[in-house]
Amino acid sequence: ELTTRARSNATPDFRSADPLNLARTIHAPSGPGFMNTDRFLHAIDGISTFAGKAAAWLTMGLMLLVCAEGFKRYILNMPTAWIFDASNMLYGAAFMVAGAYTLAQNGHVRGDFLYSSMRPRTQAGLDLVLYIVFFLPGIAALAYAGFFYAADAWRINEHSNVTADGPPVYHFKAMIPLAGALLLLQGAAEIARCIICLKTGVWPSRLKDVSEIDVVEEQLAHSEHVDEAARKIAIENAQGIEESARQRGMGGAPQL
Repeated sequence: ELTTRARSNATPDFRSADPLNLARTIHAPSGPGFMNTDRFLHAIDGISTFAGKAAAWLTMGLMLLVCAEGFKRYILNMPTAWIFDASNMLYGAAFMVAGAYTLAQNGHVRGDFLYSSMRPRTQAGLDLVLYIVFFLPGIAALAYAGFFYAADAWRINEHSNVTADGPPVYHFKAMIPLAGALLLLQGAAEIARCIICLKTGVWPSRLKDVSEIDVVEEQLAHSEHVDEAARKIAIENAQGIEESARQRGMGGAPQL
């Protein structure tokens, strides 16, 4: 009996284990080489995340600009001529610079409904082909052409021609090559992830950022109408839903 009990304590019960966690435990790559690779990938993810969060503040500026214009236009009857250009530039800059951050978080919308049913290696092979055939040439062309496009705008001190005395646009056009460079850097990390997944059968980890579940946890933590047991159950259920959705986007657990 003591031998049986010791054996049961030393050996995990795979029958009662979570299949997702079990698959990660069996197939998860380890070792100094993989740790260095993770640091490299997370460093690039960190650069894209920093750029995306910095660009997110432009949304606050856009909101304040639109609110001020609404007040001036409808309350003071003093519309501003350059508001259209300014709002376009703020939104466009945020959209372009945050593209690499969205790619780092695997947040771009996928149109292929078959992708989620594929094995990780099949997904990695498909992604690798698409990155090489479409992503790299397109983004490289964007960065290359955008550099000269922005350089010409700075050289002539270009202003918008939508209005008679439009605002300068050369600083906005400088965001085009910057966005291209950030996307190329993040794309290199994604290609490396595809190669690693082809070798190991498991997608490498990503740099975690704030998600909707964090907001749910914070709201439940400050709620006075939910007891501790119900709070834990609600958080666990929300985490399970988020993890299931994330795994569907990545093809689910690796096949044993």
